[in-house]
Amino acid sequence: MSQLRQNIVLKEWVIISTDRAKRPEQLKEDKDISESKLPEYDEKCPFCPGNEERTRNNEEIFRIGNEKDWALRVIPNKYPALVPQTDKVSVNTSGYFRWMDGIGHHEVLIESPKHNLTLATMETTDILNVLKTYQQRINSLMELPYIESVIPFRNHGVKAGASLIHPHSQIIALPVIPKDVISRMNESIRHHEEHRDCIFCSLLNKELDSKERIVIESQYFVVFVPYAAYSPFAMWLFPKRHASSFTEVTEQEIIELAPVLRQALRKLYYGLNDPDYNYIIRSAPKGYRNSAFFHWYITIVPRLTRSAGFELGSGMFINPSIPENDAEYLRSIKV
Repeated sequence: MSQLRQNIVLKEWVIISTDRAKRPEQLKEDKDISESKLPEYDEKCPFCPGNEERTRNNEEIFRIGNEKDWALRVIPNKYPALVPQTDKVSVNTSGYFRWMDGIGHHEVLIESPKHNLTLATMETTDILNVLKTYQQRINSLMELPYIESVIPFRNHGVKAGASLIHPHSQIIALPVIPKDVISRMNESIRHHEEHRDCIFCSLLNKELDSKERIVIESQYFVVFVPYAAYSPFAMWLFPKRHASSFTEVTEQEIIELAPVLRQALRKLYYGLNDPDYNYIIRSAPKGYRNSAFFHWYITIVPRLTRSAGFELGSGMFINPSIPENDAEYLRSIKV
């Protein structure tokens, strides 16, 4: 029989459909994951070295390395969802049709000069550069008076929304706090007021006690399949130490975070044939940083199923895979 499970953080219900349960072999991508299928350099790719002039006005925000031998670059998105504030902002917050100018920042983090890599196949030092750059950009963008929240994310593959193959992630800085983020904050506050503890810390302790959904555990971090995962092989990466913002991760912790994230992504890469996926760093927005009730974490969501009418109509998801089985399979993948 299927089971309804509730995400304790957002109080969302998920249907774990045991009757539809699929084996990992049924969910694997049908693709050749050999790196040799892609060139290390693509002359048509705007992110490859030597093609810097193909980016928007040849602008650059940040880089690691020198002019001709860079390891990582941050540039403005050529087709930004939002643009930086330059003049007085027009806003209408009354009536039924509310709006404001589309101000903010939309950046692209080019993770490597090599066209044929992805985070799962990069060296740990490369991933460490990416993570430290997220921290640097979050701090810089949060200093802007009109920015309220910063969301780093990665779209890997067409099903996840990626339009370019070259390894990259994105950062969007918003002048508002999205409803989903506010809901997460409000539920965290409510739990803290009622129980005097952090709901994320408590959840993590329960998962560590249970162990059946744990995929990776290190000194500072835990990766597990959520109890109410809304898609197959979804994972949450939690820090053991309470911290509300990703920028609070210490040097010692971030050095360990890089191989942990790499290991989690390699388990997907080799265990499921490099599935399309999204990951999102859920970090506290402005006004909620250094809070006792919120706990930053990373959500990793392989795109192995599709949402349809029921999901759109109900806001609920049907997961055709059992979280405990997913965790067991991912643990078995040696990387």
